[in-house]
Amino acid sequence: MLIQIQKIISVAAIAACTHVLSLAILLPAPAFSQEATATTATPAAVVNSARKEIDSLQSEMSSGADSAQLLVVRQRALAAQAQLEVAAEAISEQLTQVQARLAELGTPAVGTREAPYIASQRADLVRSQTALDSQVKLASLLTVEAEQAVATVAALRRAQFNANLLERTDSPFSATFWGNVGSDTPADVGRVRALGLEILASVSNVAISVWVFAILVFAGLVLARGPTQRILIRIISTRIPAGRLRRSLHALGVVLVWTAIPGITAHILFTALTRGAPISDGVRALLSSFEPIVWFGGFCAGLGLSLLMPHKPSWRLPPIADLTAWRLRWFPLAFAAAMVLGAMSNRLSDVAELSLIATVILKGLAALTLFLMIVAALVQFQRAAIDIAKEGSHEKSDDTTKVVVAIPFWLQTLRAFTWLVLLLTLFGFTAGYIAMASFLVNQLSWILIVASSAYLLTIVTDDMFMTWLAPKVPLSEQADHAAQGSDATAAPALRTLELTAVLLSGACRILIMLLALVLLAAPFGESPLELLRRASSVNEGLSIGEISIRPSTVFQGFFVLLTGLFLVRVLKGWVGNHLMPTTRLDAGMRMSLTTLFGYLGVVSVIALSMSAVGVGLERVAWVASALSVGIGFGLQGVVQNFVSGLILLAERPVKVGDWVSLSGVEGDIRRINVRATEIQMLDRSTVIVPNSEFITKIVRNVTYTNPIGMVQIKLPMPMDTDSYKAREIILEAFVSHPGVLESPAPNVWLDGIDGLHLVFNATGYVSSPRASYGIRSDLLFDILNRLKEAGLSFLLAPTFVISSSADAPTAKPSVPLA
Repeated sequence: MLIQIQKIISVAAIAACTHVLSLAILLPAPAFSQEATATTATPAAVVNSARKEIDSLQSEMSSGADSAQLLVVRQRALAAQAQLEVAAEAISEQLTQVQARLAELGTPAVGTREAPYIASQRADLVRSQTALDSQVKLASLLTVEAEQAVATVAALRRAQFNANLLERTDSPFSATFWGNVGSDTPADVGRVRALGLEILASVSNVAISVWVFAILVFAGLVLARGPTQRILIRIISTRIPAGRLRRSLHALGVVLVWTAIPGITAHILFTALTRGAPISDGVRALLSSFEPIVWFGGFCAGLGLSLLMPHKPSWRLPPIADLTAWRLRWFPLAFAAAMVLGAMSNRLSDVAELSLIATVILKGLAALTLFLMIVAALVQFQRAAIDIAKEGSHEKSDDTTKVVVAIPFWLQTLRAFTWLVLLLTLFGFTAGYIAMASFLVNQLSWILIVASSAYLLTIVTDDMFMTWLAPKVPLSEQADHAAQGSDATAAPALRTLELTAVLLSGACRILIMLLALVLLAAPFGESPLELLRRASSVNEGLSIGEISIRPSTVFQGFFVLLTGLFLVRVLKGWVGNHLMPTTRLDAGMRMSLTTLFGYLGVVSVIALSMSAVGVGLERVAWVASALSVGIGFGLQGVVQNFVSGLILLAERPVKVGDWVSLSGVEGDIRRINVRATEIQMLDRSTVIVPNSEFITKIVRNVTYTNPIGMVQIKLPMPMDTDSYKAREIILEAFVSHPGVLESPAPNVWLDGIDGLHLVFNATGYVSSPRASYGIRSDLLFDILNRLKEAGLSFLLAPTFVISSSADAPTAKPSVPLA
């Protein structure tokens, strides 16, 4: 373990030192930026400068700028808007201070003359208040204009995108197309050569030591990739619980490693080239674009390798066959290289200001490369599926000649859609719609990247929540453990943890899907930041009458509701389990008060959440009036049971623990809910009775005023029985039983004469009506035994008289049977 920790620390220290040294050697000396200069300016100067900037932006937008220029205009508008917001806040603070000073001076009394210095100070404060108020209004107006400028830029870019998408050029198969290539090629070559000379000049200005250091860092990063992945696997295997989380974290680590190595290398190259002599804006723009493109390419390669895992099938996340993953092992690196080269060629055409035909050729070649790669990947995937189906069919039966490839419907639909897009792309190439073809293949590639990223993030978040929050024992096995008596009390907590994990995982899935949809719409003329900015306008809300519903307030209301319900549940458990047992109240009263506390807490939380949303309690009256008709008809029974439940909890004609009898239902009250009451019968079944039944019908409450019960036994005995002796035996049986109370004392009465029998009625009292049945059974066994030992019997043996006469052929008993 110590050796592993030392290895990890050493690798991390080497990487940190390398990064720090690279920054120290390659980064240029700090210079004063415009932001630092802006911070020293006064808010009024910032507002005036922003006003000039917005006027300039509006003139540039009206002059017909292209997409790249509009993107710069958008960035400048956003920067101006941010500066205006900061300046407006600072001016508002100054205005508040001036107003507070004026409030301290107060209003001069009528007919009195102020001191000259106070009057002068008041006049200066009034002028400052007027100027600051005008500046705040001007800053607010300019902020709105900047926001409108951003929206205008987005609209112009979308319009240009739609116009360029359907623009048609000469077909690559026509002579006109190649004739234009021949005429414009010399000028394009000259522009590219000039740009290359500038880059070479920048390269020659870099010191040899810097290049040696950059090469060493790059070699170290490349050589450290394998050990880093092995250390990552070792840490995950030893520190992470067994399950899918190991594979998902390993896949995420692979993505990070493959993203970092080319990205850090690109950063070193960019810093080395820009550290020397000053370079032109075009070269700087090209080099600054090179670094994020390489970062993105490394991410694409790592993402594909993390999902395919051709060399580690046991670590693979998606259900991809080994043969398919092995045949597609070339695709991630080739796809990433094609994306990098295509993006750099497009950026080169913009920076070098190449001709239209050269731009079309570069975009067409980049799109054609991606097109051929995707077609090759689809063909390899289809062949691998067919080969897998053949192998499976041969294993089942050697006589099978027909191969059936079992592909899910959604996968067939996706494959058909992909082939349709590819056919449209091929049509665009041949018909001259190069822009449309390039857009289709780029959009298809972007969908592949976003969908794969969303899949990986979804799997990682789901595995994290289900591993760290969900119970280690599945719910299907918890019932077996509970039946065996092991950790039966922990089952509710485990279910709560699993429910929390599922809810959090579902919320993260929704957020990831929304983010994926935003990213998928990014190539349609808008960037993700623009889409998010447009989506943020939803926060302004929807006004319905005097009520304004905004997402922020709705979220706040849900947060208050969930937090309040959680606190009410915790407080209710504390009241029921800790506070109430310390009082002298009986169990039923304690449970009733705890239930009432829970109802009041829930009502209070709902009221607070409605106030957080912006719906005051005074505005609920019209809602109640509108619902009164529905309550009078459809919800009458529900309201009646609810009010009856409140009456039961308040008046307590019945309470938890009482033994009641109602409409043929007899048992113990276990719970009084807001709508119905749960009664547990003698056979341990539960009957749900509406609360209104206890208010409108006759209820027999055995334990309402007196908790004791009575045992009554009636014994028929022959006429010749010694009544005093029988009474003494029966009474002695009652007195000797430990469950019979001494006060009231048991007694035995002679209830009467029934035919030829004496009927003895014995009564005794017990501590609870629930014990009556068992004690009565014990007394019967004891009395029968005592009477048998004393020689006393209950009934005379029947005597049959057999008649010899013909008119009496049957026999009848001389003593009637009871």
